[in-house]
Order: sequence, then C-alpha cells, then structure tokens
Amino acid sequence: MAAKNAFYAQSGGVTAVINASAAGVIEAAREHPETIGKVYAGRDGIIGALTEDLIDTSAESPGAIAALRHTPAGAFGSARYKLKGLEENRAQYERLIEVFKAHDIGYFFYNGGGDSADTCLKVSRLSAEMGYPVQAIHIPKTMDNDLPHTDCCPGFGSVAKYTAVSIREAGFDLASMSKTSTKVFILEVMGRHAGWTAAAGGLAAEGEGGDPHIVLFPEIAYDEPAFLAKVDNCVERFGYCTIVASEGLRTQDGRFLSEAGTTDAFGHSQLGGVAPLLADRIKSELGHKYHYAIADYLMRAARHIASATDLEQSYAVGRAAVEYAAAGKSGVMVTIDRVSDEPYEWTLGEAPLDEIANVERKVPREFITDDGFHITEACRRHLAPLIMGEDYPPYVGGLPQYVRLKNVAVPKKTGRDFEI
Repeated sequence: MAAKNAFYAQSGGVTAVINASAAGVIEAAREHPETIGKVYAGRDGIIGALTEDLIDTSAESPGAIAALRHTPAGAFGSARYKLKGLEENRAQYERLIEVFKAHDIGYFFYNGGGDSADTCLKVSRLSAEMGYPVQAIHIPKTMDNDLPHTDCCPGFGSVAKYTAVSIREAGFDLASMSKTSTKVFILEVMGRHAGWTAAAGGLAAEGEGGDPHIVLFPEIAYDEPAFLAKVDNCVERFGYCTIVASEGLRTQDGRFLSEAGTTDAFGHSQLGGVAPLLADRIKSELGHKYHYAIADYLMRAARHIASATDLEQSYAVGRAAVEYAAAGKSGVMVTIDRVSDEPYEWTLGEAPLDEIANVERKVPREFITDDGFHITEACRRHLAPLIMGEDYPPYVGGLPQYVRLKNVAVPKKTGRDFEI
C-alpha cells in the first residue's frame, strides 16, 4: 500500500510547548516513509483545511523542526473555530474530506482540547461513511488540564510552573513593602471551568503563611463574607495577603463573577477580569491598598520557564500519535498514564474519542481544603511532579532564540473556495 500524506493542525489557545508536539509528529513521520508521505499543516489550524491553505512541512530543515521544541505558541497558526455538529453543517466536514482526498491525506492529527477531540471523532466517522477512511488521532493540549482519561494535559505543567513561580516572587515583593505600601496582591490566572491552574499556584506555599495565602477555584462558589474575612485575617497575621484567583470564579448561583456578556468563537462566555472586581471589594470593604496582575497570554507563552516534564510529555504525545497511526489505530487520543508519584513515572496510552469529546475534568473536592481556600497535600503530591525540571531555550543577545518557519504553501487542488 502506498504511503498516504498526513494533516496536522493546532487548535484553540496555544501553549509554551504545543510546538514540541508538532516536532514530535513531524520527526516521527519522517521516520516512517513507507507509511506516511508528507506532513501538511493547517495554516491557522482547522481553517487551513477548510480553505485548503496547507503548509508543506517537508520544506523545513531538520534543525528548524527540532527548534520547535523550544519555541512557544503555534508555529503554523491556531484558531478558535469550532465546527458545528454534523446535523447542523455537514458541509464543513465533507469539505475536510474533500481536501484530504485531493491531497492524498490519510492521517489527521489534531492537537488541542475537548472541542478538537470532538472534531477528530466526527472526521473519523464521516470519512469512513464517505468511503475515504481517514485515521484520526487526537493529540492532547490544554493549559486548563481538563481533558479526561489522561494524568495531565501537555501545556499545563509549564503554565503551572509559571503560576507557582510568579506568586512566590510576588510574595517576596509584597513582604518587602507591606509595612508602608500594598497589603494585598491578586494574581488572576486562566481556567474557565476547572481550577487546575489556580491550584498550581498553591504549590508555591511553604508552610503556614507561605504565598499564596488564598486560592480561589471555579469549583468552589464565591462566598464574599468568608473571602473578605480570610483576607483581613491574613493581613493581620502576616502583614499582607497574596491571592491566586481563577478567571472562572463563580457566584453562589453559578454565574461567572466576571462575565462580560459576550461569547468567543467556541460559544464560551467572555470573562471580563475577576481580579479588579475582587480588588475593588477588598478596597471598599476592608480599606487595604492592593495591586493585581492578569497573567493571561504571558503565562501560556512563557517558554523561558517551561517545565521539563511538560516539554518531554508534549513531544512524546506527538510522536506517539504517529506511531499509533502507523499501527493502524484511529478514533483515539494519546493519553499520559501515571505509574507512580515518587519518583514520578509515566507511560503513554490511549482513550476512545467518544469518551473525551466535550468532557471536562475538574479539580476534585479532595484536592481543595475544607474551607475552600487552598490545596490539600493530595493535590500537592499530584501536581508537584508536573512542574519539575527546567529546559531553557537557547539565548542570544540576552533574549531567548525562537524559530520562525518558512511555512511554504501547498498548491491547491480542489478548484473551489469554501466560505467559513
């Protein structure tokens, strides 16, 4: 059987290490010329497939592909673009198969979160139904760490490390000035429905009074009187208070505390910033001077402080996706399976996509203290290995050196445009 080409795309919010997965896919594919021909990447994610805007990764040197391991964000472009259901818009999926068929693509590697797992599943099923079967393998990626059936999600370990380091350093800063200046500092972190990133901030705390003093999770309804009392108590006992707050913090009736009233391309509510809201309440009710920071893109792009564990896992799942496809597998996601906590050992596995798509894994209650304001030792044991190790990028002129690919376009073959 002649080798088929492969299509790789990056989906949703990028991370500090998603390109490591891309490197894993491309390097592994080049080792299987008898099975896999060229690897085409979608320019701006799945949109590249719909518009037939493909990138020929074979134009990139081995050195350039290897450099993806230390380059943040999406080297080929990503997109927040959710394909509708088959019943709502079958034409979108048929267009994907049309493009795949025109370019002799028999493998679909989709690198993203729950929404991309759903797309991957639908492509796997519809392609077989249309008589042009495509082996679809989902490569996990989400800094939110909320995919089921995997110990952790590539991209999370690095943002977790950034969060813990940042709140520890901010705590030192605050302690230095709290006598005459700022009493409260709030670090707002990403995490719409699952508080894994906020929980990671709790790793910075060393014993009683360690920073952060308070962690706010989406899984725990916001109790303002209890929160303000906790803040005031910390200021009284330690001279200041440091807080890690998830952007997805919810009110008692389940609404986002900071909901802005708009939605993104995936249909998710746009959040307007929880830190300034909390800071305003602290100032008006307690009178404490405050500062806050919204890490946002800085935390997910921070390759300079990436977790070596996260990088290793991100690369490994990319390679495994190719190995799984070469072995004839389809309709699965590569998983990371924990073997032990201490020492941290893991291996790779797989899970069916119909158990992954649109399922969110939240922080379990036993990982959160009884008062709802910090992490437990069980949580610490679970998260600590994921931030271990440093893998610094090369530096030139005092700045990290990242690669920009040629991203050579593949000539179009379908002969028609497609409206997205």
